[in-house]
Amino acid sequence: MATELNVTAVSWPSLYNPAIELSIVHGPPHPVQPGGSYLVNPDDIFRFTLYWTLIFHIPFYAICGIYAFLNFAFPPSRRSMVAFPLETSPRIPLSPGSNQAEQWIKRPRPNVRRSRLTFALLVILAFLFLSLTGAVMGAAVVGFVLAGVYKAGGFYMSTWVPFVWAVIQSLVGLLAIWPSVINII
Repeated sequence: MATELNVTAVSWPSLYNPAIELSIVHGPPHPVQPGGSYLVNPDDIFRFTLYWTLIFHIPFYAICGIYAFLNFAFPPSRRSMVAFPLETSPRIPLSPGSNQAEQWIKRPRPNVRRSRLTFALLVILAFLFLSLTGAVMGAAVVGFVLAGVYKAGGFYMSTWVPFVWAVIQSLVGLLAIWPSVINII
């Protein structure tokens, strides 16, 4: 068993068939299966968790950032806007006899020198920066907590564990980002 144990030089991603962990062909399961890749170094665990978190975390933020970018750079025309049933109408009638075009109140621009495209670029860059920051901080916390738990228990960590925790972390991040983006936009 020790001849096929791969814990020293594990390259990323080193995912293997998880069926070897679950199959009981040769008696009781051993803590390390032949053909599997295992992590023991905390830096490797953090590195694997970081890479998988970046892969799963950034696309969610990028999609929301592109959506916000398009809404700020190319806003929908006011003629095509329809009030939703539970939403208050943004139109304020000026007088009972005025026509539809006069009912819109033009708001003053808060920053005349900044174009709409500049603001949209700032929004998408903020989304991308926050996604990178959140992925690195989340991977650091999750990766080193996993390393501590597995080291305290004396277990070998499969290379699938950082993958699964990166998926969990990204789905929790998606729960946190989507409703707030919709409310802001």
